Amino acid sequence: MSLEVLIDIAKLDTDKWLDFPDYGFKQYFLWKHPTSGASIALLDFQEGGGVPVAHSHASNQFMYCISGEYEYSGSNLTLGPGSFYMNPKDSPHGPTIARKQSLLIEIYDGPHYYEKPVFHTDATIGDFLAKPK
Repeated sequence: MSLEVLIDIAKLDTDKWLDFPDYGFKQYFLWKHPTSGASIALLDFQEGGGVPVAHSHASNQFMYCISGEYEYSGSNLTLGPGSFYMNPKDSPHGPTIARKQSLLIEIYDGPHYYEKPVFHTDATIGDFLAKPK
């Protein structure tokens, strides 16, 4: 039996998208590690959507832009198709804005946050908070 995973993004279950309507984006988890909090997700930003505040993460964050134009306004970095972005654990970044509709792959090598950020709800944060030590 293989442990490999193959997902066709053209055939995603529409009910599994997490919607952030106030911020103009949706998130779809392609893979989650059950104990470490590591994950891989698709982010689909409407033009003008984004993360409204500077924030940091409890692990390293990696992003790859499939399409669109996605800007990290605080550091004046813009991802375009084929761009790779890395933000180290605990490094503040943002806010962000999609200058064009954008599809991104986002990877975390551990839990996403220490505390629930303002743009998440109890339903969307899931189990992605770092466990207290």
